[in-house]
Amino acid sequence: MNLIEKLIASHLLEGDMARPGSDIALRIDQTLTQDATGTMAYLEFEAMGMPRVKTELSVAYIDHNTLQSGFENADDHKFIRSCARKHGLRFSRPGNGICHQVHLERFGAPGKTLIGSDSHTPTGGGIGMLAMGAGGLDVAVAMGGGAYHIPMPKVTLVRLLGELQPWVSAKDVILEVLRRLSVKGGVGRAIEYGGPGIAGLSVPERATITNMGAELGATTSVFPSDEVTKAFLAAQGRAEDWTALSADDDAEYDSVIEIDLAQLEPLAACPHMPDNVQPVRGIGKIAIDQVCIGSCTNSSLRDMLKVAAILKGKTVAPNVSLSIAPGSKQVLTMLAQNGALADMIAAGARILECACGPCIGMGQSPGSGGISLRTFNRNFEGRSGTADGQVYLVSPETAAASALRGVFTDPRELGGTAEIPAPAAFFVDDNMIELPVPEDEMERVAIAYGPNIKPLPATTPLPEHRKAEAVLKVGDNITTDHIMPAGAKLLPYRSNIPYLSQFCFAQIDPDFAGRCQAAGGGILIGGANYGQGSSREHAALVPLYLGIQAVIAKSFARIHTANLVNAGILPLTFANPEDYDNIRQGDLLELPEIRRAMQTGGPVTLHNRTTGASFALAHTLSERQRGILLAGGLLAWTKQRNETLPAGEH
Repeated sequence: MNLIEKLIASHLLEGDMARPGSDIALRIDQTLTQDATGTMAYLEFEAMGMPRVKTELSVAYIDHNTLQSGFENADDHKFIRSCARKHGLRFSRPGNGICHQVHLERFGAPGKTLIGSDSHTPTGGGIGMLAMGAGGLDVAVAMGGGAYHIPMPKVTLVRLLGELQPWVSAKDVILEVLRRLSVKGGVGRAIEYGGPGIAGLSVPERATITNMGAELGATTSVFPSDEVTKAFLAAQGRAEDWTALSADDDAEYDSVIEIDLAQLEPLAACPHMPDNVQPVRGIGKIAIDQVCIGSCTNSSLRDMLKVAAILKGKTVAPNVSLSIAPGSKQVLTMLAQNGALADMIAAGARILECACGPCIGMGQSPGSGGISLRTFNRNFEGRSGTADGQVYLVSPETAAASALRGVFTDPRELGGTAEIPAPAAFFVDDNMIELPVPEDEMERVAIAYGPNIKPLPATTPLPEHRKAEAVLKVGDNITTDHIMPAGAKLLPYRSNIPYLSQFCFAQIDPDFAGRCQAAGGGILIGGANYGQGSSREHAALVPLYLGIQAVIAKSFARIHTANLVNAGILPLTFANPEDYDNIRQGDLLELPEIRRAMQTGGPVTLHNRTTGASFALAHTLSERQRGILLAGGLLAWTKQRNETLPAGEH
């Protein structure tokens, strides 16, 4: 067996691993949430009536909505903290760090399963976990002891050879994978890293690579757990959490990619997609306006020390604004203790708090048309908070070198090298992680609902027929940022679906919400890889609130498909992708006998009542997913099962 198969087999509750694409159910050991998605997850957990979480470990992190420009974020944090204390979760306070960085440091363990309400949860694969991003409702179900369902992925081996050359980093490795596979090349697949080249990669470097597997659309990405992993856990004071994990020598894979690390050079993802990758040397000496270093991709101690070494004794170019956000309190403390933080400050860097910050559009937006180099994972148009911002994704080395020169700079021009040895021991202080109250005291904890927290959108069982206007038609690679934008102005309203609905698809069509409400809902038409990017279920919940009944696309991203099903919205694909061209925005569409099709798993037909044409539609929905859609969403389906199943079979 390969490593992915071993991890799945050790947690398999239902399903056939031998059939890629078929529904499998997994036992989940750990969960995490962050505050931008956590409010919904805990509202959903409350709606299920579960008193305490049943996982081995569940952690609620505060790392996204940390700009307190009004009462909304602070109220949400109180709500999440009260839920954590009452229901048995650990609570990582604001300032303790980014969920993926902290989880890797303090909680991740080889061989464990982890799902998180954040698409970059596969960061944990850098330590040998089966870690996957999910919608908040799926996380809520797992917290309640339920299984997590995914399509059985095909497994691609990325075989690494050789060693990275000076000034070439792990970020360049994953950018090379993205260059080869594209942002939809990992859909339906899990990525396993192997080969002799992995021995030279530290856990933080491996985590950078698995983190951006999300940009491939992959289910997850995983490295073996070896002596490198063992040393990292020992340095974190968690040697007992280590176990050796690797593929069998005769393991088989659906596909294999080989990358010679020694042949890689510094790369950059150019605007506005993570797979638009070019060599840094080929971009030219274009002037830059901003450099942002941090995010869950590149905020480890190793990354920060490398940046500090480059900046030491120098000054940031006068035309550049440089901001640096360490990934955790542990990282920030160690930078302060060893003097590296002083080197950054002396060079002119602006030090931000240990949070996601600019990556999610929370501050540090570039100026009009500004060129911003970022060590982040996404450069979708408008995500920075500036509609015409030109965002490039680069390594910390390229970012720091360019900040000093004021132009796009290949870090190899710096000469020499900056070797950063792994620490023998990390500074450990978990005083910003709160424990829940004991179970016998949970009744004394009141859940703190702020006025910005609104009820979940209502759902209804699937009717016999669907007929509605095609209220919007979009192209390929539509992201969840397109559907439901993030940023400092909107993130505080993640627990207020009615308010958020005004901004749905606003970047593509500012009139969408109003037109949708005037039409009483409708059907969305999409291209290939619809719903890529973040795991945010708001990209399904907000369309649900607006009355969207179905999304018909050429193909879907995995997490968004699950979120649509959980919300009771039909995700259907064109049996013939060319039929996409035969539907116009405004056409009246009908799905006759759709309930019967979901009950039987039979064919689905789309009638275009405006043109008179009919098309065959397809789907990959499992029997369970069809049942969820028939019930009107996962919450309704779960309630039905709880009412009808005998005790002990829920």
